[in-house]
Amino acid sequence: VQVVESGGGLVQPGGSLRLSCTASGIVASIYSMSWYRQTPGKQRELVAAITDDGDTNYVGSAKGRFTISRDKAKNTVYLQMNTLEPEDTAVYYCRAYLYSRYDYWGQGTQVTVSS
Repeated sequence: VQVVESGGGLVQPGGSLRLSCTASGIVASIYSMSWYRQTPGKQRELVAAITDDGDTNYVGSAKGRFTISRDKAKNTVYLQMNTLEPEDTAVYYCRAYLYSRYDYWGQGTQVTVSS
């Protein structure tokens, strides 16, 4: 399974961005796809996740501002981020977790929230 993120960039506080994550390979074996983020000197943290059944989970400040969704036909998961704050600045990573309990990560995409 290969995982590729896109959609990062520079946005002003209060703005929005939509990240995309496309998986290729044995996609039928994917149980869930998740978005994590990481800032220098800190551990990577879970932002949001969506299972094969469509169940979603949000963590911390993502609740109420971010929305994770998917297009199964395109093997793509999205993270719509609204009302962005400087504290959202991070490298965002996509993770594909398989039923076999293996996981695959993308290379990350930088999100910078600054005026």
